[in-house]
Amino acid sequence: MKLLETLQEEKLSNLKGGIYHKTQIKLTYNTNRIEGSKLSEEQTRYIYETNTLFTKNGENTANIDDILETVNHFQCFDYMLTIAKEPLSEKHIKKFHKILKLNTSDSKKEWFNVGTYKLKPNVVGGIETSKPNEVEKHIKNLLKDYNEKVNIDIYDIIDFHYEFEKIHPFQDGNGRVGRLIMFKECLKNSIVPFIIEDEFKFFYYRGLSEYPKIKGYLTDTCLSAQDNYRELMNYFEIEK
Repeated sequence: MKLLETLQEEKLSNLKGGIYHKTQIKLTYNTNRIEGSKLSEEQTRYIYETNTLFTKNGENTANIDDILETVNHFQCFDYMLTIAKEPLSEKHIKKFHKILKLNTSDSKKEWFNVGTYKLKPNVVGGIETSKPNEVEKHIKNLLKDYNEKVNIDIYDIIDFHYEFEKIHPFQDGNGRVGRLIMFKECLKNSIVPFIIEDEFKFFYYRGLSEYPKIKGYLTDTCLSAQDNYRELMNYFEIEK
């Protein structure tokens, strides 16, 4: 896929202003914002480009964890590019989480288990998720079923995302890890990837909660986001 090659080449050459640069900022800003980060897109861009943070007069002080998770997500994306063509595995999933939560306040909590599955039960959107003692089995079964598929399409990737979020294997960070996995799997299978933007998070969350009954909500949200990323590829004249 030309997109994957371009992203990898621009990363290695440290090219500024290309699609790799744009994707890093856009994906990191939106995926963190969906999860409650207060950093603006401009602040995210500034952190990426200068490794510093600016705040406007009167703006709220930035949360240290928001900053750390922004920097960490840039590293997650780079890791994703290096393993994009590999079959998805537990090792990859846990590594995403470990990088994302590195040095955050959560990483200092013994019970949080950074880079390893959750120790405490949790819920998402009021829905019960897999119990801690069930997570490993559920993830292994999900990966087995998914990796046995032939000719994976975007609908398979969306199905996987729903099942992954339903398991909710980590104490926190599941959404961001799940969306990185979707981007990776799109690249692996020569599918135009997509970024769920913060302004559409209501439709995204509704899509996840309604997925067992109506798949169209989540599917349409992802397909619309795919159209937006396709426009970005067209701007940079990148073939699928």
